[in-house]
Formats: sequence, structure tokens, C-alpha cells
Amino acid sequence: MAFTLEPLPYAYDALEPYIDSETMKIHHDKHHQAYVDNLNKAVEGTPNETTSLEDLVKKAGSISPAVRNNGGGHWNHGFFWDSMAAGAGGVPTGKLADAVNSAFGSFDAFKEKFEGAGKTRFGSGWAWLIVKDGKLEVSSTPNQDNPLMDVAEVKGTPLLGVDVWEHAYYLKYQNKRPDYLKAFWNVVNWKKVSERFESAQ
Repeated sequence: MAFTLEPLPYAYDALEPYIDSETMKIHHDKHHQAYVDNLNKAVEGTPNETTSLEDLVKKAGSISPAVRNNGGGHWNHGFFWDSMAAGAGGVPTGKLADAVNSAFGSFDAFKEKFEGAGKTRFGSGWAWLIVKDGKLEVSSTPNQDNPLMDVAEVKGTPLLGVDVWEHAYYLKYQNKRPDYLKAFWNVVNWKKVSERFESAQ
């Protein structure tokens, strides 16, 4: 069962002006495709060839660097695309909003902590909003690691993730990662994040 690249759930230009269409084309069609192709090579002819992507990611640290990097890259990017939507943004509502306020004090305080996790992640990686032991936390991971992995410093169920590899923003924002992180809030699909939160309860 070879892994495949799903199409984006929206047009390449759907997230303009916050994330440009050229970045989306390269990011999805080139970078994400490479993770899929390299993951298939890494598991071909091994017992992991028929393992689901999520199960692979959960034990990636004990399999191989190629599975950890490319399996993480495939899972993270699929999760990332679904975390965004055209005409999205705004604020969380309902139980998720209550949980954000309980954990961080306010939505603005959460945004500051999340942006901080992205800004301070040295080199390449991801910032995350996760559920850990029933509570919301912000964390970050290096490279293509994620909080589901056996090797994650902070383990939990991801609700929202942002890619802070330079390929995610460099064409539009150059080295201004903080500007990209601020723009990200305009495309967050809080409906999807809320669904993930409900499932994690």
C-alpha cells in the first residue's frame, strides 16, 4: 500500500494574500510530494509497508531516520493543509475557546505563546497546539517531528500546527518569520481545530 499525496483541499491561491499561490504550489507539489516519495522508498519491502501513516509516525523514532523525517513530513503537511481554509481566521468558539482561556488566560495570550514557539524554534521545525493530559499546551518540534512521535520532547494530540521551515514562507516573507506567523492567524480553520479538540476529549 503505497502512500499518496492528496490534492490540496482548496485552490493554490485560496490563502492569498497571507500565503501566496507560488509558495503553495512549490510547498505542496514539490516538498510534500518528495516526503511521500521518500517515505515509500523507506518502507518498501519492509513490514512497515502496510502500516498506517499515523501508526508509522507514532513509532518513527524506533524505525529509521528516513521514516522519521519523511513520515513526519507527510503527516505534518497533510495536517497543516487541513488546518487552513479560505476566508477563515477569526477566533475559536465554544468548548475550544473556553479551553484556550482556561489554559492561557486569553486568546491573545495563547497567540503570543504560539508565535513565540514558532519564532524561537531554531532552524527548521513546527509549532503546535496540543492536548496533553486533558489540557491545552503549546510546544514545538525540530525538523519534521511532531507530538505524536515516540521521540517527541512533549507528547500530545495535535490540534493546530504551523510549519516554520523557510520553504513555507520565504518567497513572500523572506527572513521575516514573525510576520508570517502573525499572518497565519488569518487562515486558521478553527472549525477543523474544534473538531480535533472534540475528538481528543
